[in-house]
Amino acid sequence: MKKITELTAELAAPAIEEAGCTLWDVEYVKEGGTWYLRVLLDKEGGVDILDCEAVSRKLSDLLDEADPIEGSYTLEVGSAGAERTLKRPGDFAQFMGSPVLVKLYRAMEGRKEIPGVLTAYDPESGAVTVEAGGAPRTFEKKDVALVRLRVEF
Repeated sequence: MKKITELTAELAAPAIEEAGCTLWDVEYVKEGGTWYLRVLLDKEGGVDILDCEAVSRKLSDLLDEADPIEGSYTLEVGSAGAERTLKRPGDFAQFMGSPVLVKLYRAMEGRKEIPGVLTAYDPESGAVTVEAGGAPRTFEKKDVALVRLRVEF
């Protein structure tokens, strides 16, 4: 049996393509006692509310018909955002050289958040290297809670 996120991605694909968008990620998470099914979109030039609405309406009907989720949940369709989380090797490759924020599970040198510029990613080990404070720093996958893009003003 397919995972809820995989099935949702398949069901959403035609609606996302029709809206001129691409799928960034699908999350199925429980927050504060409520389950959320989040579909995050990307689009050259940015995702707008009309894109989200078009995908949401079609996907909602398809999910009602397929009924893959027992119990209640909230469907959210939105933009991946300017400060999106990088998860897959392709995400890291696409944003090589970009400003990122590395969040760690445990503090290293008194810090759990390290801002820097993404300079390397090892798809086999999951290690991430950033240029931070004028020096390269490599973080092993087991130490990294998440890596997300960082918008600088």
